[in-house]
Amino acid sequence: MAKKKVVVNFRFREKLNKIPGGKHHNYCYQCSACVAVCPAARFSKEFNPRKILLQALLGAEEDLLGKDSPIWLCTNCYSCYERCPQDVRPIEVIIALKNMAVEKETAPTNLAKLTENITKTGMSVMVSSAVHRRRKELGLPELKTIPLDEMKEILKDEETKEQSSIEQKTNK
Repeated sequence: MAKKKVVVNFRFREKLNKIPGGKHHNYCYQCSACVAVCPAARFSKEFNPRKILLQALLGAEEDLLGKDSPIWLCTNCYSCYERCPQDVRPIEVIIALKNMAVEKETAPTNLAKLTENITKTGMSVMVSSAVHRRRKELGLPELKTIPLDEMKEILKDEETKEQSSIEQKTNK
């Protein structure tokens, strides 16, 4: 029986290493401690942080950054970060992969709507008058007003930094 040939995409690994948090995949020895504590893996057959890290080690760019990538099923709970004996920080690697997918424009389309909501309202979900009414009935405090001017200033600063970075890369 012929063995399947494994090809490692080192160019992708080098790109991932340059993204903040991305280089930690290099330390993974596939112990599965991250899977044991992962709520997303418990409820979804498609999500497995160990497998994602293995794909990162192999440089499986299409699997990780494609339209149907499992990275978007991560709940960002940081349980894997706390459990990992090698300080791999799987969540940081997954966030780095998500950032790469956004740059590659393969992120889910509903992510753009979420980003738009946050930019416009400061909240990830729309809050209706019914929500305010129900909070009052339950004796919960009113929701705090989001300082949109401050948030827009921060976003503008980040956009300026990003544009400057792009210009620097273009001029090289």
